[in-house]
Amino acid sequence: MTEPADRSTRRGRTLVFASATHVWSDLFFALMIPLLPIMRDDPVLDLSYTEVGLLRTGFGTASIVLQVPAGFLAERWNEFWLLIAGNIWVGVGFLAMAAVTSFVPLFAATLLGGLGGGTQHPLATSMVSRTYRDSGHSSAVGTVNFAGDIGKLLAPLVVVIGLGWRSTMRVVGAVGIAFMALSMLAWRSVGSPRAVDGPAGGGPPSMVGSAKPARGLVTLASIGFMDAATRTAALTFVPFVLADRGAGTREVLILLTLLLAGGAAGKYGCGWLDDRYGSIGLVWWTKAMTALLLLAVLFTPVVAAPVLVLVLGFGLNGTSSILYAAVAKFAPSERRASTYGYYYTVTEASAIAPVLYGRIADLTNLRVTMMVMAAATALILPASLLVRRHLASGAPSEPASGG
Repeated sequence: MTEPADRSTRRGRTLVFASATHVWSDLFFALMIPLLPIMRDDPVLDLSYTEVGLLRTGFGTASIVLQVPAGFLAERWNEFWLLIAGNIWVGVGFLAMAAVTSFVPLFAATLLGGLGGGTQHPLATSMVSRTYRDSGHSSAVGTVNFAGDIGKLLAPLVVVIGLGWRSTMRVVGAVGIAFMALSMLAWRSVGSPRAVDGPAGGGPPSMVGSAKPARGLVTLASIGFMDAATRTAALTFVPFVLADRGAGTREVLILLTLLLAGGAAGKYGCGWLDDRYGSIGLVWWTKAMTALLLLAVLFTPVVAAPVLVLVLGFGLNGTSSILYAAVAKFAPSERRASTYGYYYTVTEASAIAPVLYGRIADLTNLRVTMMVMAAATALILPASLLVRRHLASGAPSEPASGG
């Protein structure tokens, strides 16, 4: 009786640790979203929409660089220290960003700071994916995914305090570094994640040994890229659309908070639903809803916007939990970190989306931009049928729910 209880306790601590680091990582990266309108109004910076998109894209793109190397390192060393080091790196980057006074050095500091973010997603997800090998796999992955949205929710609330974008970055960067330093004390509580995994190959049933894994993973990553492109672009430009609709600065921040709250609910809820129902049906439902609501935000009065952005957030973010959980079916336990590194590298290349949509907005207007975004989102629906075919023909039954 003692061994299963110890394993359950260690498993829960691993989930808490991975979730806590995800809160901070996503706070770092989400903070740029509510700060961008404030930074654009800074007369010292004098940013264009294209430069706004470049800052958002640069931060996200830089985090891609170290994801695959971090995955390979984690398969030889321990995810724990790599996760902490990466988040400290981003915190130091925030301090550097707050210190510069023009676009070029700001962009350079953004790129350098973003590099540290490459450790968080592949390592935290692979750690939890391997640990929850018996049951509740999608729910556990969804929980880690949901935890990141707590960080996203905190971002606009931090900005509402009104410290200014430079002071906000300084405070968040310094507190984040301090939190990661304190998290080192959790080493003995979390321990080595591989100690709770059991034999190699643990985790949800995978398609290892079939002819399908490589093609299936490429298809899944392509869907993930399209989904993430919509997510990053919408989070960047929906606040500007709301402002054009007549919302003031505080109203925009409140609506952005609701958008992120809906996203958090979608990430957790879709993880839970994926343990019980079909994955592709959920993808269709969330993405069809997202495409329609991206158009609806152009016409909805500000008074009705709270309900709209809540539902939009659910569809915008919920799909990611479904796709992240599916990655584990295409790789054995001992190669899971590098597989997640590959998946996140492909999907987070979508960081280029804000600058592309920003260029469309500069050349046309925000209305046309949102229409293009909705059309691109709708393309996910037919593409997801390819994932269904790979899962149906190559994967064994889903892991049992619960746990």
